[in-house]
Amino acid sequence: MAYRMRVIPTKKRRIIQPDAPMKTPYGLQVIESCLTCPLVKERIFCDLPRPVIAALDAISSSATYPKDAVLFVEGQDPRGVFILCHGRVKLSTNSADGKSIIVRIAEPGELVGLPGTLSGKPYELTAEALEPLQANFISRDAFIHFLKEHGEAALRVTEILSQIYYATLLEVR
Repeated sequence: MAYRMRVIPTKKRRIIQPDAPMKTPYGLQVIESCLTCPLVKERIFCDLPRPVIAALDAISSSATYPKDAVLFVEGQDPRGVFILCHGRVKLSTNSADGKSIIVRIAEPGELVGLPGTLSGKPYELTAEALEPLQANFISRDAFIHFLKEHGEAALRVTEILSQIYYATLLEVR
């Protein structure tokens, strides 16, 4: 005996109108790809040759995070770097007496988690979203391989590490 099943929808399907604005997470203008980013400025990798940007885009995964989301915690083994597309991140550390010290605020276009990712040592700071943000995550292994393959990107990373070093010296003096 053959059975026949009939599905009766309980709700009408929603149809997205072509002129209707798309809802995005946290109201952010989500950037789907580094190759089509409308915010191209003097950011870390934006003015690299197109094939290098395409290689970077291929190894990164974009995600949105709510306000107060923690990207990584001081002392955590490094998983990779985050390139901030939208939103700001508070970078903080704990003092010897247990107080939280804000080291600085990272802005869109910046790379966070770089020193730990390159050295393989635990993250030295905690990164927390100050507002809803979009960031591209690149795993440690993929990022190191990318830098080995693309010398111009490695040079940019060296410049960032140098800036971190000099900023730290200014704070100590």
